[in-house]
Amino acid sequence: MGSKTISLSDEAYNILKSWKGENDSFSSVILKLAKKQDLLKYAGILSKERGEELEEAIKDSRKSSQKRYT
Repeated sequence: MGSKTISLSDEAYNILKSWKGENDSFSSVILKLAKKQDLLKYAGILSKERGEELEEAIKDSRKSSQKRYT
């Protein structure tokens, strides 16, 4: 098996690390995430209002996360 070196921000690394189980590799975590990314099948399932609510919640969560790592 080959390997590649990639650069990640500290935030991205910490998130991946938090999702990684004791017996998982970073590669296995990334592969699991990549397989879950067929998002187009979900297009249009939320109302505009609910989408806006979720967008705000995500922005708030990101701001909170950034404060913890600074």
